[in-house]
Amino acid sequence: MDATSRFLLPGGIFLLTLASGLWLSHSGRPLSTGLITLHKLIALGSVVTLGIQFGRLMKIATPTLAVAMLAIAAVSALALFATGALLSQPKPAALLVLRIHQIAPLLLVVSAVASLVLFQR
Repeated sequence: MDATSRFLLPGGIFLLTLASGLWLSHSGRPLSTGLITLHKLIALGSVVTLGIQFGRLMKIATPTLAVAMLAIAAVSALALFATGALLSQPKPAALLVLRIHQIAPLLLVVSAVASLVLFQR
């Protein structure tokens, strides 16, 4: 199995995370506890499966720039979990928190894909 096909499952789960996040954001306030829980569990599953796959790649080779890209992806994932927790509070969070939560997924995808490309070389 090549490295790219190993990332189909984490990618699919990530798309489910985005879909559930959009559903959650359009559901209005107060936020549904069930939807929040579903979104958080899907996001956690995405991060865990992504981490497992990159862990397997790192046993083979560890290009320095790829590891740097993985660090950016990890910081983005942490930012998503932190801002998600702030956004799920009853009191609306600051606009900056929302913007970080909207931009971090893009940064996560770009850095993870860049890392995968670097591992392939």
